[in-house]
Amino acid sequence: MEAKVSTCRPAPTPPRAVAGVVLLREDHCALLQLRDDKPGLNAAGQWVFPGGHSEPGESPEDAARREFAEETGYQCARLDWITTFEHPSDDGRRMYQLTMFLSRYDGIQTVHCYEGQCVEFLARHALAGRPMPSYVPWVWDLAIARAREP
Repeated sequence: MEAKVSTCRPAPTPPRAVAGVVLLREDHCALLQLRDDKPGLNAAGQWVFPGGHSEPGESPEDAARREFAEETGYQCARLDWITTFEHPSDDGRRMYQLTMFLSRYDGIQTVHCYEGQCVEFLARHALAGRPMPSYVPWVWDLAIARAREP
């Protein structure tokens, strides 16, 4: 009788939960952060919406609010869900589950750069030629559509 050989594959690593905020002004300019250009940092040297990893047991909304405040000093009054999707890391070794929220800029609070190289309100057409993950224009368009809803 021949012995059967079973091949065990490791269980896939669940995607890491990440949450971010598209902070839109009335003119639909959005706040983007130029990430640090450090080896091993995902999206290094690219323009992204501020946000970050969820803590264990933290809801995506709470993570988005906390990370946004940590990185910009801005306190979002209201967050509206835009989308949740999976996106691979730069090296393709892991997946991230990104949950993105819309917040409307109040025109009062000052925005600071506490993480990354800088933060800047940019017009949608100003993305051309800037390095960014592929989802940034798509999520921005979703945020603008959501902002136009009554």
